[in-house]
Amino acid sequence: MGHKVVVFDISVIRSLWETRVKKHKAWQKKEAERLEKSALEKIKEEWNFVAECRRKGVPQAQYCKNGFIDTNTRLLEKIERNSVARQSAWVKDRDKRSDPFVFELSGTQWTELPDSLKEQTHLKEWHIHSTLIQIIPTYIELFQAMRILDLPKNQITCLPAEIGRLKNLRELNVSFNHLKNVPPELGDCENLERLDCSGNLDLAELPFELSNLKQVTFVDISANKFSSVPICVLRMCRLQWLDISNNNLSDLPQDIDRLEELQSFLLYKNKLTYLPQAMLNLRKLTLLVVSGDDLVELPTALCDASTPLKFVSLMDNPIDKSQCQDSDEILESEQDRQHFDKEFMKAYIEDLKEREAVPSYTTKVSFSLQL
Repeated sequence: MGHKVVVFDISVIRSLWETRVKKHKAWQKKEAERLEKSALEKIKEEWNFVAECRRKGVPQAQYCKNGFIDTNTRLLEKIERNSVARQSAWVKDRDKRSDPFVFELSGTQWTELPDSLKEQTHLKEWHIHSTLIQIIPTYIELFQAMRILDLPKNQITCLPAEIGRLKNLRELNVSFNHLKNVPPELGDCENLERLDCSGNLDLAELPFELSNLKQVTFVDISANKFSSVPICVLRMCRLQWLDISNNNLSDLPQDIDRLEELQSFLLYKNKLTYLPQAMLNLRKLTLLVVSGDDLVELPTALCDASTPLKFVSLMDNPIDKSQCQDSDEILESEQDRQHFDKEFMKAYIEDLKEREAVPSYTTKVSFSLQL
């Protein structure tokens, strides 16, 4: 068998979180009293040790020996190195915030960009998030040095055509806004490397003109309404990461193997019933994440132990809202739900990548989570 990791019913975690969060404090107090009298102090010590190691960036292989936690492992030198690295990162982040070439804005008090911004055409980065801004002004074309447009979790309804004149743009993040289309002029940003349009919910297509983006290595269009993989994406010859999860895909194109550089392919929460034979031609694919409920056919060679592929099959069941929410709770927005799912999956994939080896077969196991 191949490298296969199976997670049973991701929605269970979500429903348990919502139904038991109010009981968390009471349970925590009772559990603390129980642990004081129990023989589980050793487990608690090991857990705290693992948590501390992870906070300090120590790989799992350093503190696990043959599957058992070794709290006697000497990690001081590694921890100190990571501490220095974190301090350096903090200084770098502090410098970034004071960088005269970086503009940052956040908070629901903002409904439009400040007028003074149009005079600062030397800026190279915009980081605007969690505001009520709906419009990106056309004067954005004046920012010819722009390299990063980071605009997540706003109320943006459209992007101006003038964005195509930003020839030095490397990253565009317009995730969790209210976009229904992307301007074809974006295809003129010939140096674009990362494109994130996830969580807009109603986005259903990308313009063919984006086929000109030959430098793109990362595309995230998850949590939208795509019924097929956009043609322009299939023509992005350097693409390494594609997330098209949580859409309306019923099948994959037979020429999916055009993406010869693809390494990570996320497809979960779609309506796929099979995976095409062409998937076997994706020689650099190392991570494939799909939903398992509807799949009835896939190339058996995907499970070949000789391949480097980590195949992750998730059991996705719809959440019963009547069971996972009390009557006095306010319904979350759909975007909040999608954001939660993406954060959970991101954490899971990061954990998967940390493992030095994945078992050749893992039985499906039902588990519960108490909070």
